[in-house]
Amino acid sequence: QVQLVESGGGLVQAGTSLRISCAASGGTFSRLRMVWFRQAPGKEREFVAAISRWTDSATYYADSVKGRFTISRDNAKNTVYLQMNSLKPEDTAVYYCAADATPGGNFKEEDEIDYWGQGTQVTVSS
Repeated sequence: QVQLVESGGGLVQAGTSLRISCAASGGTFSRLRMVWFRQAPGKEREFVAAISRWTDSATYYADSVKGRFTISRDNAKNTVYLQMNSLKPEDTAVYYCAADATPGGNFKEEDEIDYWGQGTQVTVSS
């Protein structure tokens, strides 16, 4: 069983940067495709970014964050990061770390996710 714990959320001003982290335990981290989702108030949870397994480190982004957010992983530390630059008020949401343990499938869909973190709040003030 994989446990995921997010950290680093907070209140920031628009235009600034924030990095959130997710520490994994209980499994072979390098085998997991790691994904970030977010859920804004009154909206459905949505895909934000993903990074592939092992050291391939192919990355994928939602159009709304492409060019502003960067996902990365440190397999030695069992940690995945989401660097968020040029933050906007519409980035305000609870950010969830997720892990996909099954090869194939559409990792952008919640149904494909095997493990979830508890979420960390990111609030961007205008």
